[in-house]
Amino acid sequence: MITIQAKKHDNFSVEFKFGFEGNPEVEHSEFVVNSWIFVPNSLDINPQTYGKDQFYRDIKSNVRMITPVYLLRELADPESLPFAELRRAFSELASSPTKSAVENYESEIKMFAAIFKSALRNHSVHTSRCTAINEVAYLSENFAEGVRSIINEYRRLYQLINVPTVDDKMRNYFLFGDEMMSHIIDVQTLRIVKVIDRLASPQLAGPRAKLVELMRSEKSYKVAQGYEIVEPEEMESNRQLVFRYGLLKKYIESDLYIKLDKKRDGFAVEQIYYSLAAGLAMIFATGVAWFAQLKYGNITGPLFVVLVVSYMLKDRIKELMRYYFAHRLGNKYYDNKAEVKVHEQKVGLFKEGVDFISETKAPREVMDIRGRSSLVEAENQIFEEKIVLYRKRLMLDNKQLAAGSTYPVKGINEILRFHMHRFIQKMDNPEVPVDTLDVEGNVATVRVQKIYYINIVMQLVEGTQTSYRRFRVVMTRNGILSVEVM
Repeated sequence: MITIQAKKHDNFSVEFKFGFEGNPEVEHSEFVVNSWIFVPNSLDINPQTYGKDQFYRDIKSNVRMITPVYLLRELADPESLPFAELRRAFSELASSPTKSAVENYESEIKMFAAIFKSALRNHSVHTSRCTAINEVAYLSENFAEGVRSIINEYRRLYQLINVPTVDDKMRNYFLFGDEMMSHIIDVQTLRIVKVIDRLASPQLAGPRAKLVELMRSEKSYKVAQGYEIVEPEEMESNRQLVFRYGLLKKYIESDLYIKLDKKRDGFAVEQIYYSLAAGLAMIFATGVAWFAQLKYGNITGPLFVVLVVSYMLKDRIKELMRYYFAHRLGNKYYDNKAEVKVHEQKVGLFKEGVDFISETKAPREVMDIRGRSSLVEAENQIFEEKIVLYRKRLMLDNKQLAAGSTYPVKGINEILRFHMHRFIQKMDNPEVPVDTLDVEGNVATVRVQKIYYINIVMQLVEGTQTSYRRFRVVMTRNGILSVEVM
């Protein structure tokens, strides 16, 4: 199964989150995502101004394992698998702090904090979608009780490593997880408090008080531990807090991330094709020289002319054949490929490629989903929309992926950010003046945003199942205004 979420990441980049969940009943799963990006001709994005290298510089891809899913109440059970793995890793470290024990101890802390973050986020998002007051009250109280139970149990485990065999550096790993989880509590608790305040019901006063008390107790704990806290009047301190939590987030999630060492795809085959092109050109030149010698004999004026002309044509034939083979190769192969590895164990293969294509090469289903208005269609007859096709293929070994973790792993996520700063270079001013008459009949000038639409149609393929999604990025020269799901 392929899932996708799209959002505006910042003023100049769009973020797509893909979820690739393999079928555990089969050994291998294969996923294909084809994205057609429709760019207005006025932005001057074409093969001459926007090459492959520029496109790949404008995309940033992070691939990671899907965080194991636990309900908040499941995680709050001290006998749950995450707590059991933590206790085992802590005890092994205290008994014998070998290199493997240290690595496992650090890995389990990261995994637990990641699971904790996911459980709190899922619970708070579910609460925010509820409209029934009694449900919000129950979920809010359940959140406060569950979080307090989990964080207290985690902090009690510190006693297992508070021994002479564990040095301060190793204990700091525990504190990193503790500080990050305390920050997550603040973020997700405030999300639920905002929901309660929006509903403004007297029945939610009790649950709100419990959430506020949870945050106050965490703040006191942070101060005692020397962790950073938000101070409204301390700008320098707050900058350091944001910077520190950015580092902590990367540290905690690093155990889930998969590094892709991309290499050029089809390089060996490409060289074979190019060698064939050179060989064919040489066969032509040699054949012409042999025929000319038979006809004109040894060195003569006509033979000299024929040899020069054949040499000139040989180079042209070579280049034409190289172009032909490269074109055929581009349709079959990708630009880059990379092995997907978890703890140095190969679990899959990733490929990607990008090309400009003409409208005639875009599938009819894609053009129908693009759904140009009659005005855009009329303009397109004069100034053709440019189409960028970004192809991506992922092959996963479900058994190897599952074997690489003690937790149930559904698949992998890809966080793809598409930076669109180059798209604004040829845009007009972000606002244009439009004259009109006001209610009193006077001429008034209104400042109106000059917007551009970048349409993206995605084809998601898994096995025999194919689905399509369309997104529209609304931009001005000042950046992205919104990402719309069409």
